[in-house]
Amino acid sequence: MGVANLDRKVSVNNKAEAQFKKMTTTPVYRLVLLLAVPTILSMMATTIYNLVDTAFVGTLGTSASGAVGVVFGFMSILQAFGFMFGQGSGSLLSRKLGEKDTDMASRIASTGFAASFCCGVLIALFGFLFEDRLIRLLGSTETIAPYAKDYLKYIMLVGPFCSSSFTLNNMLRYEGRAKLGMIGLLSGGILNIGGDALFIFGLGMGISGAGLSTAISQVVSFFLLLFMFLSGKTQSKLAFSNITLKGGLLSEIIGIGLPSLLRQGLGSFATILINFKAAQYASDAGVSAMTIVTRVSFFLFAIALGIGQGFQPVCAFNYGAHKYKRQRDAYWFTVIMAEAVLAVLTVFAMIFSGSLIKIFRDDPKVIEIGTRALRLQCVAQLFLPYLMVTEMLMQSSGKKLPATILSLLRGGVLLIPLLFILPMFRGLYGVEEAQPLSYLLSFPFAIFMARWFFSKTPKEDE
Repeated sequence: MGVANLDRKVSVNNKAEAQFKKMTTTPVYRLVLLLAVPTILSMMATTIYNLVDTAFVGTLGTSASGAVGVVFGFMSILQAFGFMFGQGSGSLLSRKLGEKDTDMASRIASTGFAASFCCGVLIALFGFLFEDRLIRLLGSTETIAPYAKDYLKYIMLVGPFCSSSFTLNNMLRYEGRAKLGMIGLLSGGILNIGGDALFIFGLGMGISGAGLSTAISQVVSFFLLLFMFLSGKTQSKLAFSNITLKGGLLSEIIGIGLPSLLRQGLGSFATILINFKAAQYASDAGVSAMTIVTRVSFFLFAIALGIGQGFQPVCAFNYGAHKYKRQRDAYWFTVIMAEAVLAVLTVFAMIFSGSLIKIFRDDPKVIEIGTRALRLQCVAQLFLPYLMVTEMLMQSSGKKLPATILSLLRGGVLLIPLLFILPMFRGLYGVEEAQPLSYLLSFPFAIFMARWFFSKTPKEDE
């Protein structure tokens, strides 16, 4: 028995050493791409599902199409807390693995996961208690509300699974196990697309079918991601005995993950505000158009975001291992790569913007509003890779204040006041122009933060 335990311990140590060598010696461009590809595939599966969901629901009418945007606001809240605990615990555990402290990494992972699941329970309970008021707060009109309510009830049922799935996926990425996260997300995305077709059209459930399909896929993804930790495929281990509130660990996780919560939370509020403002100037057609633009824009940005998420574990792990030159090289490679990819996609989207909007809702008013908004968004998104990667650099290195400032800027601290000010002078055009302008105004802050960070860190590995 003792020999078996010793052999098992040696095997675990060998795997840990192999992972350490991989993360600290593989050429950074190859390592970033190696970790980015599974993440990109996961992101594409999720975004393709979102687009298919929007297109399927769009066949039910303009009001039903607008309901997708309303429910997306609630899902963004779940995602915000999932990312907060996932990015916070992921950044910490990756640095601990860089320091070869696997026991602490396991405590971080277990505590972050448990906190995320509990937050998901609380958000779901709040949603059920204040459902009607919540739907109004999410930007629904009178005609959109019945559709949004039918969709939302299923999402609230699986709220804890949604939030903690984001946490588990982020922790897997920060461990350098992006392929394992890809399995969970890809399976859920594919299942969701099939479920949409079956429930919406095959069983005639309408928008309720879209909600049920999403709920089932979220639960399946959750258990697949959880299995990766429970089956010994990761260095950090999830266990009740590893959950701890001692030593300020939870507050440290929240502090590092706070930029993600602020960005996602502000983004959710901004989405709700966009719905309100679009409805104010163009009723259901405005909400539908801006919902479609948001989904298409995120699809374009998904590959660049996936490359950035491949950078995060490389950044955190090597910072923990004092490999500062590798971190710097990975940063610049990621910025250039993400910018190049997004530039190509942006040109395509600008040329075919009207046709892209028409795919999701063949309504002249929706197409007119959406075409202009999408073109503006495409131009502005060219500033996003530098903003995104610089924020990831700060968060992965544990620089809480700079990461928080950049998250606030990218998430909506500029966008929200612009959504109040610009429409006063520009009407619906102001609603379309607010987010692109907020990206442009945030860009100089990212330049300053990156210069500050690299001036404070050694230029060579230690």
